[in-house]
Amino acid sequence: MAISLRRVWGQYPRQFWILFLGQLISSSGASLVWPFMTIYLRQKLEIPLTTVGLLLAVSSGTGLVSQFVLGPVVDRFGRKVAMMMGLANEVVVMVAFGFVDRLEAFAFLIALSGLIDPAFRIGLNAMVADIIEPERRPGAYALLRMIANLGVAIGPAVGGFIATRSYFYSFMAAATSAALYLAIVIFSVRETKPERATLAGAGEVEGGYRRILRDYPFLAFCGAYSITTMAYAQMMTFLPVYIKEVYAIPESRYGFIMATNATMVVLFQFAITRVTERYRAAPVLAVGAFFTALGVGSVALGSSFPAFLLSMMILTIGEMIIVPTSVAFVADLAPVTMRGRYMGMYGLTWGVGFGLGPVLGGYVSDNLAPRYIWYEAFILGLLSTLAFQLIGMLGTMKPAVSSLADDEGKGEWR
Repeated sequence: MAISLRRVWGQYPRQFWILFLGQLISSSGASLVWPFMTIYLRQKLEIPLTTVGLLLAVSSGTGLVSQFVLGPVVDRFGRKVAMMMGLANEVVVMVAFGFVDRLEAFAFLIALSGLIDPAFRIGLNAMVADIIEPERRPGAYALLRMIANLGVAIGPAVGGFIATRSYFYSFMAAATSAALYLAIVIFSVRETKPERATLAGAGEVEGGYRRILRDYPFLAFCGAYSITTMAYAQMMTFLPVYIKEVYAIPESRYGFIMATNATMVVLFQFAITRVTERYRAAPVLAVGAFFTALGVGSVALGSSFPAFLLSMMILTIGEMIIVPTSVAFVADLAPVTMRGRYMGMYGLTWGVGFGLGPVLGGYVSDNLAPRYIWYEAFILGLLSTLAFQLIGMLGTMKPAVSSLADDEGKGEWR
């Protein structure tokens, strides 16, 4: 076991492990709050579920706009600047959440979060692509997900306990963790954006979004992945409200469900990625989407805490299959000068999913019945499964990595 750990440690550079530690700190704090936001907004403002969905969609809507701006920012000004922007904004938003009590104020803060926070994720994903060689990228992204989910295993379990007493302290703790990660990035992380002279010598030519719009394999992937994310978003958004209001299961029990999700990722993510990275992206993504469909659909059949826990476990299997595969695919596909833009467009899939998914689910719940959320999400999961299967049959998802992407990090990986 010790030999295996030393081998994994030696495969990645020191800067990667600094980011690894920062992810644990940040995710532990953030997950004190976000799993319970639907409950908090509903109780604090006394608003219907459709309005809660619209509030959350505000974040995704502003995120859709900001992704187009933040991608070029990452490409032009660097990964570190973008990461600092996102973390500083998170500190401000979390502190403000603890003091506001009006719908308009919440809408503004949620919009601000959606506008700036994606800068961190785009910068991080591009930085990892800069310093890790292509064949090791799926493992690197899997490790970052694993440690982030260790934080998610810790956060909701503690956050559910704190939330039953005071949400204010949850917000302050989340702000503190983001501030700590910001300090780590400022003082311990170096910029990795390739120098323009290096890029010119390698023959790389920077392109705009028009080039991405002609990248049909990538656009097909984004469309299918957005549908998957819509189904996934409804599980993460509405499950705590659904099990509390329909079956009287409190926040503390939901915290355990989320902790189980995170614990599975911590224990099994890296091993699963070691298997899935041997296969082409499209069929792997189809399998992940199918498990997502089964996870969300099975909620409609449950009526007890063990049943909902099982549904989350099924969803988590799909999550572990699909997420590292998708981000590694984008990193491999993107030209080195456009990694920020490609990661920004990849972020749009999450913006679309978490924007449209909660609105659709809230409408279905308020106008049909809460149980119908899960039937509708199941259909979305099946549609995305079929979409990835079709993409695979057409043979369009075959990333071609540039020569510079292979060569640029030599001397930096160790």
